[in-house]
Amino acid sequence: MTQGSRKRLIVGVLAVLACFWGAAAMAQTASAAHAIDATQQVSMKELLDKGGVLMYPLGLMSVAGVAFVIYFFVVLRRQQVVPDILRDDVLDKIETGQINDARTACGYKPCAFSEVAVAALDYLGSVDKADPALLKEVIEGEGSRQAAALQSQIQYLMDVAVIAPMMGLLGTVFGMMRAFNVVAFDLAKAKPMLLAAGVAEALITTAAGLIIGIPAMMFYAYFRGRTSKLVSDLEVASGQVMTSMLKKRP
Repeated sequence: MTQGSRKRLIVGVLAVLACFWGAAAMAQTASAAHAIDATQQVSMKELLDKGGVLMYPLGLMSVAGVAFVIYFFVVLRRQQVVPDILRDDVLDKIETGQINDARTACGYKPCAFSEVAVAALDYLGSVDKADPALLKEVIEGEGSRQAAALQSQIQYLMDVAVIAPMMGLLGTVFGMMRAFNVVAFDLAKAKPMLLAAGVAEALITTAAGLIIGIPAMMFYAYFRGRTSKLVSDLEVASGQVMTSMLKKRP
């Protein structure tokens, strides 16, 4: 299997996981509740009730995680960061001295590469003679800002991966407190069903938090590598812009 085939296979698997992430979370937590009371069919409303109030924010985090994954699959692509057609067009225009046309071309396709190219073109148009050191500083400065913008996006997915299990753990604490309070405050009324309700809340929220957090961490690791590759591509394209400008500097 070639490297390109392996990459397409990995992307396909991750995309399928993203589509079924939310459904899997609800299915797994339903299984946890069903194990506690195997004779009762658990509906979605009953599942939320058994898990406690923290199931609602966990559900929202699951939806947010799926939305982030789909969004990153769309925006974290080479054609969205360093479009080959735009790069070749801008480089050709710079090398032929069409500075204004190169800037106009960047305006038609806003992206990280176009922002770096526009910053360099603006500097080139503001001076009579380009200083290579200053030109390099302008390109590196804008390139660093664009790279930071790309890398900071995926941090939201990391936040989901960290917060969801902690929220599930908080639900576990609440559930165990509820279970033991039944015994602590009224031993005569301590029935197995009341104890099971607290344990159910603990198990369901824990499972939900982990089911949301583990895939989020996996996708974060994948998009982190993908972002690093895009930043490298942006650095190469920025270097090509600088080289073309220095060839044509007055």
